[in-house]
Amino acid sequence: MVQAQKDTSGYFTSFDNVKIHYEIQGNGKPILLIHGFTGSASNWKNKPVTDSLLSHGFKIIMVDLRGNGLSDQPSVASAYADDAEAKDLTGLLQFLGIKKYYALGYSRGSIILARLLVLDKNCDRAVIGGMGPDFTDPLWPRRVGLYNALMNDSIKGYDEFRKYIASKKLNPLVLAMQQKEQPSTSKEALAKLTQPVLIICGDEDTADGNGADLQKLIPFSKFISIPGNHNTAGWSVPFAEQALAFFK
Repeated sequence: MVQAQKDTSGYFTSFDNVKIHYEIQGNGKPILLIHGFTGSASNWKNKPVTDSLLSHGFKIIMVDLRGNGLSDQPSVASAYADDAEAKDLTGLLQFLGIKKYYALGYSRGSIILARLLVLDKNCDRAVIGGMGPDFTDPLWPRRVGLYNALMNDSIKGYDEFRKYIASKKLNPLVLAMQQKEQPSTSKEALAKLTQPVLIICGDEDTADGNGADLQKLIPFSKFISIPGNHNTAGWSVPFAEQALAFFK
């Protein structure tokens, strides 16, 4: 396998022929960055956390998860089932010739990262950002609510969410399938993790549960609260400082 060089981009064909877009910047120890719901690899660009990692000699791998950004966007539920997104990531790393790596996820990216920690022991350490323990519930009401709202415009309480999706020209059906098949990681599986994990949440961020409660479920983990809400904390200087210190 060919080791990816500095500042490259391209496509990886995953296990089911879905094409996954990725970008790589920098050299050094690789850190996989996993974006959140309705996001893409571009969310990470020119942010404090990314700039900090690059300036301290890390290689960053930014991926458009399937259904997002420049990756293929299948609109059937089966395309997102059975840990498809985590399989994309492990396949991409193998394709790039990367074995041991670190990872950082934010929001829904942290949900996918939890699956990655369970499925791939080559992930040596991880930062889980903007996430509490609510995703451990397979019937998580927030996930179910988003799925229903994406499938049915008449469901009340999601008007601003729908306006946002329309403004970004995103496909509601594709997003709905991501929510329908979004993985949950059981508390029992989290309890078996052996990798060091840092959980970072804004002090005003409780939409997905309390990060301190998630910390109690993961043996070798630490929780840090920083200023901000769900939409601001991950792009702040304090988030970048804590992630850098952990990865160093």
